[in-house]
Amino acid sequence: MGRRLGRECLYVPSCRIGLYVALRHWCPPGGRVLMSPVNDDVIFFVVLAAGLRPVQAPLNAEDGSIDTAAVPDSVWRGLSAVITTNLYGNPDPVPELRARCDRLGIPLIEDAAHAIGSEVAGRPVGTFGDASVFSLSKHTGAKTGGFLAVADPALRPTLERARDELLEPARLSAEIAYGLRPYAEAGVRGLRLVRAARATQRLLGLEEREDIRMELRPGELKQAMYAAPALADFHSWIRVDMHDYRLRPGGLRLRRTERLLTRLDRRLAAHLAGTRRLYATEWAPARPGPVQPLFRVPLLVEDRDAAIAALARHRITVGYLYDPPLDTYAGEVFTDPSPAPARAAWFARHALPVDPLRADQVISVLTELRARPARPPGADVAPPSTQGEHGV
Repeated sequence: MGRRLGRECLYVPSCRIGLYVALRHWCPPGGRVLMSPVNDDVIFFVVLAAGLRPVQAPLNAEDGSIDTAAVPDSVWRGLSAVITTNLYGNPDPVPELRARCDRLGIPLIEDAAHAIGSEVAGRPVGTFGDASVFSLSKHTGAKTGGFLAVADPALRPTLERARDELLEPARLSAEIAYGLRPYAEAGVRGLRLVRAARATQRLLGLEEREDIRMELRPGELKQAMYAAPALADFHSWIRVDMHDYRLRPGGLRLRRTERLLTRLDRRLAAHLAGTRRLYATEWAPARPGPVQPLFRVPLLVEDRDAAIAALARHRITVGYLYDPPLDTYAGEVFTDPSPAPARAAWFARHALPVDPLRADQVISVLTELRARPARPPGADVAPPSTQGEHGV
């Protein structure tokens, strides 16, 4: 990954740990951090655990990217850092954000968990910020691990020590469970026991969200904030759906991750091909510019619940939903709301993030359903044939 990015890269057990290490290094406690309200709630809790105040950014309703022009000057002046999201692999306007951060003298941190393979202006996402964090659970399918990339290689020893202080010892039981997981998942799919397996995971505490967002527990969260910055006090929120997020990796994890990384270019090519097919449909966002090898393609549909149900009947699971936006979810006690919340709310409600590797099946199901495309009020709609040719 260092060769791909031309940056010093430090392995971390999860993107969450990488982001926490970066925030603690670059941001003083009590600082304010601009971030997207359409994001995983785990990331929100990582920001709080680092002793920082999340500030929700206005978004482009068409693709969920940060709208830099809509951020008031008064907000810019009070920031300590900016975190990009690159939602589903779609890049945020990082050149503009980099320039703004440079003028303000604050760090830019890129959350590139969804964006291995995405580019902006001919440069990979993750090469603009002071630091960037990636997840190897996404495009590679490693189900574990990530890395922290930094612009200044001299910082590696400091960041490595900070990481190591947070890690828990490797556990043989966790390694065995990790080794057996792919075979168990394949068996479940083959026997069509997905619902039963998910119910079992919930009983074992391995899948803890009954709804899209986890339970906020505001009373407990207020108490945890008194101790921030402190990762341990936020553990019950940050560990959700990934209990091994701070576990020191064993040899099995590292070997599998390395093997899967050797297939990354083929995987990215397949994601790019599927994204192109989905962008040629009537449900695609009217997005100009190059097509990226998206991790998930956010189709825009009027009745998303009906679409999710129809896809589920064909054993296609829709995940990575971030509805409602974080400012609605958490409230003003825990975050500064977006100055333009309606656009984020619209996108969060209508985005249907589908796996581009299953593009043909998704298109078939939505066509049979006669799903109606959704467009933000006032948006110009390009013909589907034109949408599919952007950047090809």
